[in-house]
Amino acid sequence: MTAGLLAACSGPQIEDYADSGPELRIDDYFVGHTRGWGMVQDYNDTVTRRFVVDITGTKDGNKLILDEDFVYADGETQNRRWTFTPAGDRQWTGTAVDVMGLATAASSGNAFHMSYVLQVPIDDSHWEFSMDDWMYLQPGERIINRTSMRKLGIEAASITLAFQRCPCEPGTPSTTEITAKPPQ
Repeated sequence: MTAGLLAACSGPQIEDYADSGPELRIDDYFVGHTRGWGMVQDYNDTVTRRFVVDITGTKDGNKLILDEDFVYADGETQNRRWTFTPAGDRQWTGTAVDVMGLATAASSGNAFHMSYVLQVPIDDSHWEFSMDDWMYLQPGERIINRTSMRKLGIEAASITLAFQRCPCEPGTPSTTEITAKPPQ
């Protein structure tokens, strides 16, 4: 019985999605222009930030490069460049300037899972959060993304995103899409 309880507490494993579809391959899905709409929720599930992100994906040999341009509802902008390198069958390692060490990632069926430590600027310092990032490809080529941000093992915030391949021109997304402020 104890083993069953421990297994139940360990959370999903990427292999659990092997038979689910449609199949998500990040090196196919994110090549070109993708747009995402997201929100950050604090530990009380209160929406604290909303944003739009434009992602331009290119291949450089066997590497996948993702250039992310974020625009937050308050007008702040942020850029991140991911470089993903294959690390085995449907496995990747990733690097970005604000990521400590290597991100580890794998996909199976319609799911993609990535773990990494992200440095987040807060006030005059940088805080490190353990990120547990899950993406699920849905019919119609949309992705639902849920990320848990943990500090000292406790969930401090979560991020929810919806991605869609975009026929529009890449570039900074319009802040008019996200101008309404979340409740205080």
